[in-house]
Amino acid sequence: MARFARALVASILFLAVNPLLADTDVAEKPKLTARPQGVNSGLALTALDEKAAFALSQSAIGKRVGDFVLLDREGQPVQLARYRGKPLLVSFIYTACFQVCPTTTRNLQKAVQNTVDVMGADRFNVISIGFNQPFDSPAALKDFARQYGIHLPNWEFLSPAPAIVGELTREFGFSFVATPAGFDHLNQVTMVDADGTIVRQVYGEKFTAEDLAEPLKVLIAGSAIPREVGTLTEIMERVRIICSIYDPLTGRYRTNYSLYFQFAGFLTFVGFMIYLSVNFWKNRRRGTPKTP
Repeated sequence: MARFARALVASILFLAVNPLLADTDVAEKPKLTARPQGVNSGLALTALDEKAAFALSQSAIGKRVGDFVLLDREGQPVQLARYRGKPLLVSFIYTACFQVCPTTTRNLQKAVQNTVDVMGADRFNVISIGFNQPFDSPAALKDFARQYGIHLPNWEFLSPAPAIVGELTREFGFSFVATPAGFDHLNQVTMVDADGTIVRQVYGEKFTAEDLAEPLKVLIAGSAIPREVGTLTEIMERVRIICSIYDPLTGRYRTNYSLYFQFAGFLTFVGFMIYLSVNFWKNRRRGTPKTP
């Protein structure tokens, strides 16, 4: 049953993702690096090497995230392993930033809110990690979240100990360099699958629901169905999610009924092939002479 469910969902994903491939070349090139204003005015003595930073970021794809322990906004320890079992979006910020980080966080918030509307907050998690330690304390991150009105139940802000910042950021492929004006760093959201493996890096200051929801559909549909969830009900719910597509004109999701028809046609074809196979097997048995 589990194999059939995975094969079924994979077929629907192929039908759903195929029409989206034609639009990938039209997308605006994302802004890879966040540079504070001082960098543009010539105040900075150091700057991030974009080529090396991008290479490090891409090299993290396919690696499993270690079980780091960070502090949440209330100062309570949180293991990253706690987020396994569901897809996870990870962003790095610093709370003293007054330009890029707030903009990126607001855009991520809009995209996540739209994604929650179609998939549900219980389908994935989001964490923002403060990398400027010891200044990005739990209290500072709590104020940052409150200031920008982030109250989604599946979004947490975490503060790492200063000693693990270097190792933690390297594992996620995130690069940053201190400058007199702040930090020069990658504009990056990391997508982690339910097993804790990094599967994608999304770049830029602007994130749409389409940027995040389409890859999330694949992660949600491909993850194992929990034992406590009814298999048939879960399959139908995943079909509903896959058949919801983002409309950039309205900024909302709508149901793509053509996928339902394709799905029905696929099931009809599979059923017909099973019928032919059973009949062929029965006729063959009838035609086999019995041994005395």
